[in-house]
Amino acid sequence: MTIKSDKWIRKMALEHGMIEPFIDRNVGKGEAVSFGLSSYGYDLRVADEFKIFHNALNTIIDPKQIDSNSFIDFKGDVCIIPPNSFALARSVEYFRIPENVLAVCVGKSTYARCGIITNVTPFEPGWEGHVTLEISNTTPLPAKIYANEGLCQVLFFESDEACEVSYRAKQGKYQHQRGITLPRV
Repeated sequence: MTIKSDKWIRKMALEHGMIEPFIDRNVGKGEAVSFGLSSYGYDLRVADEFKIFHNALNTIIDPKQIDSNSFIDFKGDVCIIPPNSFALARSVEYFRIPENVLAVCVGKSTYARCGIITNVTPFEPGWEGHVTLEISNTTPLPAKIYANEGLCQVLFFESDEACEVSYRAKQGKYQHQRGITLPRV
């Protein structure tokens, strides 16, 4: 299994629709949190739609039965995540992962150095959709997230053989997700 370079990512995006919309270079130095193609990855952008956790109704977070009243929906250019809190968002880009590729998403240092941690589960072979992004503010201060700018980097690993059962073949519960997708069982 090898990590894929900018040449491979560009080819897969342009010829096979792996990333749409696709930014063919790294954008933002000095003016925005960078996004787009990098040497061995792709810095995805966070969209302007957020679900911010709140406890005004004193609900319990249950991954088997999530209560949509646990969130405040927000749309805007800058999202403020309260101290020691959490928000969900989605990527601007729509991904189509090939059957012999596993993608891993890691947080960008610009946010990590501010105590903002982004967690995303791996993009399984054959998965496609918008990425639901999990953003934690680990600090005692409010944190800004800039919409339409970079939030995390996707690394692509190609196997020398296809898996027996892809995410597409097993008809995974998050296949073709659009928008921010809450937990499903």
